[in-house]
Amino acid sequence: MWLFVANTLRYDMRDFANQQNEQIMVYSLLSNLFPTRQLQNPPKRIVFIRPCCIGDVVMATAALSALRELYPEAHITWAVGTWSAQAVTHHPAIDAILDTGDTDLPVRSVGGVWQFVCQLRAGQYDLAVSLVRSPLMSLAVLLSGIPYRAGLDSLGRGFGYNIRVPIDPARSEHESLIYLKVISALAGRPIHAYANILVLESARESLHNKLSTDELTTPYIVVHPGGGSNPGMQMDSKRYPIDQLARIVNPIASEMSAKVIVIGGANDKERVVGLMDLLDHDAVGLFGSLTFTEIGALAEAGLLYIGNDTGLTHLASASGAKTVMMMGPTDPKRYAPFTDNHLVLWKPTDLQTGGVASADTSTWDWSRDGFTVDYAIEKIRDFIR
Repeated sequence: MWLFVANTLRYDMRDFANQQNEQIMVYSLLSNLFPTRQLQNPPKRIVFIRPCCIGDVVMATAALSALRELYPEAHITWAVGTWSAQAVTHHPAIDAILDTGDTDLPVRSVGGVWQFVCQLRAGQYDLAVSLVRSPLMSLAVLLSGIPYRAGLDSLGRGFGYNIRVPIDPARSEHESLIYLKVISALAGRPIHAYANILVLESARESLHNKLSTDELTTPYIVVHPGGGSNPGMQMDSKRYPIDQLARIVNPIASEMSAKVIVIGGANDKERVVGLMDLLDHDAVGLFGSLTFTEIGALAEAGLLYIGNDTGLTHLASASGAKTVMMMGPTDPKRYAPFTDNHLVLWKPTDLQTGGVASADTSTWDWSRDGFTVDYAIEKIRDFIR
């Protein structure tokens, strides 16, 4: 069995060497070994697998809600990484969290595959729903012995699932819609839901303990100038230039008669302080001091949230905030917030097929390739009217 695992690991690592033809052949052979089947009865115990990262996890809440609607009596466990779990632990559609650890994917090694297989076996699930494209994940789910295994099948990588949902990685399609296809396959009909995050009353209370009453009762907009860094990827090119961002925020805050709350992670201090130095308005700077649930509460109560293409912007939008996402080297058709109250700022440009994981952003230049300040101000004005 472990020779089988090792060979699969070898092919997965060779993704980066563009050995797709050889991989497709191997995965097709494996798919033929494991036939598909149809779910006969409503499952009692479900494991929902989307470990990383914050943006992907938030986008997966649409499929999670659809799954709960489809199986209202089932016990649903979300297999999610330690970092991302903070955003969804209290989601009303789940009953339990299976912590997959600190890495972006728990099956990056032979030991990781075996550990995750043991976790899955211990749960005694009768249905696995995997929103992961990795062949190592489909292998782990196969080895878990879960009788029904629904998941994404990108170029044959889903050989370990017996309810396979074929997807074309070259097709520009929203991640949430792709995830929902798995639930639709289980339902036997198209099914839809929006991304959603529950704003906890406890988060509102803890937020009030960290900020003054005046800071929270005076009308404000939230701006997040950082992001682009998580356990799965480092992509600084997603960050809109600070000086241009200030030229957008200043007139918008004036027109909304709002102060500005600038937020960021512990590593975003330089960008938070840098933006505040360029603002003409009363501003509050917070970096590394808020939890994900508190950020959701802060965004929900604000007049507007402005952020880059990051997990926090997805979180804000799914928490109910009126949200502006600034996008550059990533495709809004794939990665815009999956809500009904957002605006994407983006200058149409040629992007590589295959999604953000295959993107080469080494030559990206916001001044040359990105949207202008005047364009952003005009679009935001229309959005907030």
